[in-house]
Amino acid sequence: MAENSVLTSTTGRTSLADSSIFDSKVTEISKENLLIGSTSYVEEEMPQIETRVILVQEAAKQEELIKALKDIKVGFVKMESVEEFEGLDSPEFENVFVVTDFQDSVFNDLYKADCRVIGPPVVLNCSQKGEPLPFSCRPLYCTSMMNLVLCFTGFRKKEELVRLVTLVHHMGGVIRKDFNSKVTHLVANCTQGEKFRVAVSLGTPIMKPEWIYKAWERRNEQDFYAAVDDFRNEFKVPPFQDCILSFLGFSDEEKTNMEEMTEMQGGKYLPLGDERCTHLVVEENIVKDLPFEPSKKLYVVKQEWFWGSIQMDARAGETMYLYEKANTPELKKSVSMLSLNTPNSNRKRRRLKETLAQLSRETDVSPFPPRKRPSAEHSLSIGSLLDISNTPESSINYGDTPKSCTKSSKSSTPVPSKQSARWQVAKELYQTESNYVNILATIIQLFQVPLEEEGQRGGPILAPEEIKTIFGSIPDIFDVHTKIKDDLEDLIVNWDESKSIGDIFLKYSKDLVKTYPPFVNFFEMSKETIIKCEKQKPRFHAFLKINQAKPECGRQSLVELLIRPVQRLPSVALLLNDLKKHTADENPDKSTLEKAIGSLKEVMTHINEDKRKTEAQKQIFDVVYEVDGCPANLLSSHRSLVQRVETISLGEHPCDRGEQVTLFLFNDCLEIARKRHKVIGTFRSPHGQTRPPASLKHIHLMPLSQIKKVLDIRETEDCHNAFALLVRPPTEQANVLLSFQMTSDELPKENWLKMLCRHVANTICKADAENLIYTADPESFEVNTKDMDSTLSRASRAIKKTSKKVTRAFSFSKTPKRALRRALMTSHGSVEGRSPSSNDKHVMSRLSSTSSLAGIPSPSLVSLPSFFERRSHTLSRSTTHLI
Repeated sequence: MAENSVLTSTTGRTSLADSSIFDSKVTEISKENLLIGSTSYVEEEMPQIETRVILVQEAAKQEELIKALKDIKVGFVKMESVEEFEGLDSPEFENVFVVTDFQDSVFNDLYKADCRVIGPPVVLNCSQKGEPLPFSCRPLYCTSMMNLVLCFTGFRKKEELVRLVTLVHHMGGVIRKDFNSKVTHLVANCTQGEKFRVAVSLGTPIMKPEWIYKAWERRNEQDFYAAVDDFRNEFKVPPFQDCILSFLGFSDEEKTNMEEMTEMQGGKYLPLGDERCTHLVVEENIVKDLPFEPSKKLYVVKQEWFWGSIQMDARAGETMYLYEKANTPELKKSVSMLSLNTPNSNRKRRRLKETLAQLSRETDVSPFPPRKRPSAEHSLSIGSLLDISNTPESSINYGDTPKSCTKSSKSSTPVPSKQSARWQVAKELYQTESNYVNILATIIQLFQVPLEEEGQRGGPILAPEEIKTIFGSIPDIFDVHTKIKDDLEDLIVNWDESKSIGDIFLKYSKDLVKTYPPFVNFFEMSKETIIKCEKQKPRFHAFLKINQAKPECGRQSLVELLIRPVQRLPSVALLLNDLKKHTADENPDKSTLEKAIGSLKEVMTHINEDKRKTEAQKQIFDVVYEVDGCPANLLSSHRSLVQRVETISLGEHPCDRGEQVTLFLFNDCLEIARKRHKVIGTFRSPHGQTRPPASLKHIHLMPLSQIKKVLDIRETEDCHNAFALLVRPPTEQANVLLSFQMTSDELPKENWLKMLCRHVANTICKADAENLIYTADPESFEVNTKDMDSTLSRASRAIKKTSKKVTRAFSFSKTPKRALRRALMTSHGSVEGRSPSSNDKHVMSRLSSTSSLAGIPSPSLVSLPSFFERRSHTLSRSTTHLI
């Protein structure tokens, strides 16, 4: 394959020329021919030229190729050598040659003669899609790079570049010499140069040369396309390719993490000071001066370059992230320019005067927090709940800066110099509400909006389902609390002791009920999703690192920010309680505050109740996913999982003796499932999420009303931790005894039986749950747990399973169900009154086994008449007594 790629060197044409120029020339020639043809058509009718396919050598032996040509209704002939071409050449036909090997001499001869050559995959693809054969001015073997526009950079060997260009043309791709917006992929041999930087800025995928070679290896796969994400992502140029990094100013844990990420992203790392390093990544908040003078070839960059490269999935430009020391000439110049305007002698004095003036204005007039000096804008006070209301970033990004910072007080009457305790609590309520709204704005603008943005460099960081799981109803909560904050601000600005604060929260209580439960109930799932994605997706980890380091986040992680909605309503209730204490009894707001506090408690109760229901529904879904073949009607809004019990079957039903059985007790039914003998592979949802395989197999879903008695089997030497259920299904006349042995000691048997009886009694509307329990001797019901885990017992169970499989395999029949029933009735009638012969037994055995395949309901699952017939007279008397 390596030699045949340099095909164009034998002709007068070069493959390195821009494909677009050559294509445009072909288009112009076609237009001229079309024009000439249209004018001459008036004088005489042009003869019709028919397309004819010539199958060359091996192509003529492929039956599927011949069938595909017949499907698209194209005539064909077979050719063994190039010499035969002279006899086949005719002006009535446009010949298209199908060649299986683009390396042999036949292909080279046809290519030199400017013949139209295609590969077998092109014919098969056209047949599959029902399309005509494509016209191509170059040899076209397959269409795995059709509609792709490639550009190359960093290649110094002309032979390698010619080889790659030729393969791209053979797969239907187009080459551009210069990089522009129409280029879909850049094939790079290095991570430098103008083309590379432009591709990074535009978000164009940057590929390794191996991408083209591997795509050519898969040229015969009919449905293969080189631009599919799963295939393409294997050959993308990693962010730190050709980079050797060292780190300065990070903790041991952070440094280890960054070194692992470096190797994961295609780079290498060396100790600090090694001359082979290409980049020194610095923690700019800690490092004030470098321990050595860096060389001119070494890039000294901030950590944001490191995480930004991983997030973009491409090496970011270093010039934007260069680290500057505190004593650099540029910084000295800026400091000196500042000193001309604000002399050092007056700077501290002026700052102190401004701070005192702001504090004075806050005490006398404004109820809002003072504006911080620029040097302290991003710092946090001890009692603050992430106070970012006055940071420049919040004003720029969100447009929701508190109105008090942008407008004067609406009140014409100044606030009295000695504020009341009620006013102080109301001011605190507003301040915390304003801070909370800004936290929600930070979550939305800094995290949610960038993740949802279309056209992200390197593709989406997270799937839409993951984003929805993480952020949930945060935007709705933000809208409600923005309205509450605006109403509180208007009340504080126009303060009067008679103003009602309780009315504000009563006004929005219904909105709080709608918005909070969806988020609070799934907060744990949101947290787990963040942790999982951060571990599995390096780009998301880098995204969090970049944004969590910004001052808006106050050094808090996304999980720590997302927990604020969970904490907000209880803190508001406490503040309203405090406000009520400082409200006079004659004030109308006293009773309103009590109602507001009550409404908040109702909201929190509703949230807790809704959370409990949500968790119960989630438990049911977990059961459905864990049990293969679980009935869909198990999912119900009124149903909840009560208890799960691991047992071993002691009888022949509901499954073989010794089988591991799991009982799921719900409030109105009992799901019985056994452990699967063979576990199938993992389940992948349409959203790409992988679930573990179902470990259990459904046996029976039993309503609790069918349980007539619960038998507590006494403890003996041969029987430990055993119990039984006496069941009578509505469609059966006989009783069914299901016996089990509990295998876990976490739940005592006595507690489990009481729990089961209580829910059975609730289902059948009886108050005497104790009467459902019956204590019995194991001998009465032939129940024992002896030798359940012995080698002989396990071997016996394995033999039974094998016997059943063999029986099922050899008893397959396509006899209709109706005929089977008739045959069964006939066979039963014919043997009635006489002992069946061996031949009769064989026929009945065959019919009974095929009945299960034909779908005839088998009584073996819920009805065991033969089981009870084998019992002794004592057992019959015992069960009759129970009923």
